[in-house]
Amino acid sequence: MKPPEPDDDATGLPWPRSWRGVYWFVFGCFVLVVIALTLFARFFA
Repeated sequence: MKPPEPDDDATGLPWPRSWRGVYWFVFGCFVLVVIALTLFARFFA
C-alpha cells in the first residue's frame, strides 16, 4: 500500500494551507506597509 501523495497546493504550514492564501497574506502585508509608510511620511514630514 502506497502512502497518499501530497497535494501540490499544500504549503505544509498550519495557516495558510494553500499557496493562494500565502500570496494573499504577503500582498496584504505589502499593502499595510505601503499605507504605514504613506502615513508616516505625512505625519513626520
